[in-house]
Amino acid sequence: MLEMYNRAFNFLRNHVWYGSLKESYMGMFYPGIVAVFLFRIVPSGNFDEWIWVVAGDLPLAYIASDDCQNPAAALDGYIGEMEEWINAAEEGRSVDDLIPINAPSTLNNAKALKSRMNFLDERILCNYKDDLNA
Repeated sequence: MLEMYNRAFNFLRNHVWYGSLKESYMGMFYPGIVAVFLFRIVPSGNFDEWIWVVAGDLPLAYIASDDCQNPAAALDGYIGEMEEWINAAEEGRSVDDLIPINAPSTLNNAKALKSRMNFLDERILCNYKDDLNA
């Protein structure tokens, strides 16, 4: 868990809007697969104070806390953003305005990411359906 936390925190603090850390919480953890952390930061500029970060054997990403009241909602939002990237990559459209992924938008990368998102949705998120409907 510490490795995933460190990756998530380093990812977070490398953004220009990060000022300093106030609090951090682990919301969800599946060893070697995925972790969802909630960070409360002192933003540098006009940015959210509460940020979800998804880490694991997949692209790191942050999700605004506005629409995500719990870790399951954050993971669901993450999957949705990744699915938009996958669809654009599969259709040969630009991914420039989508969630940033540190990989070229090739069919092979889209296929690999799609497999991971399906796993997250079908094997992990399915256990949190009540949290998604709250």
